[in-house]
Amino acid sequence: MANIRVAVINASSVLPDAQVQAATAALQTQVRRDFAPAWGIDADLIFVPKGGTPATGSWWLTVLDDSDQAGALGYHETTNEGLPLGKAFAKTAAQDNVAWTVTASHELLEMLADPEINLTVFVQPTGNAGTLYAYEVWDACEADQYGYSIGATLVSDFVYPAWFESSRAAGSTQFDFGKHLQQPLPQLLPGGYIGAFDVGSGSGWHQLTAIRTQDVKGARRVQAPKGSRRDRRAMGRVNWKTSSVRFG
Repeated sequence: MANIRVAVINASSVLPDAQVQAATAALQTQVRRDFAPAWGIDADLIFVPKGGTPATGSWWLTVLDDSDQAGALGYHETTNEGLPLGKAFAKTAAQDNVAWTVTASHELLEMLADPEINLTVFVQPTGNAGTLYAYEVWDACEADQYGYSIGATLVSDFVYPAWFESSRAAGSTQFDFGKHLQQPLPQLLPGGYIGAFDVGSGSGWHQLTAIRTQDVKGARRVQAPKGSRRDRRAMGRVNWKTSSVRFG
């Protein structure tokens, strides 16, 4: 079976092509060397410079300034072919004093693990109560301080499949690439979070956090940016739109 093809598109006004192209090479290394052996999912990344056109049939990882620019350019919930689309907001990352490359790494790995943003893990402690947890591979260890460098590019840590197996004993296996997590779900590192849905309450998706994100260097904002994976999961697939962006 051929690998997934992901077009890494530089649509940002604040990042030169050379910088995004260098990050694309580092992300390719992360996917093939680190992520694929743990998750069994590989991908071929193709850099698309400003003004370029992504290949037909490719998924998109788009580097943008912020959610406002994404909407103005026509980047919505899926590609123009209805395929998976990830977004990294470079200007927003700079305003939050975090690395845009960690955000791009996070978006890429989570898109590969759950392209439809519909996978969950059900934890049922009793016969009549239970919680769905979002199948997101980065959120539990999301702060920059847990990332690692590939060359000059900082990329994100990510959980291993074992982290979603709540019956695992503490310290019994490796729960994330960086070996920071010592227990399975629901353990979260400082600055981390996970989407949860209490099936009995009918209250919808909410975020569980380890501690206040403003207390952790390199942590993202808890409120999901418009168009992010968290935002799309909460809004429901029926409300997604295909992208209408014009290339060339």
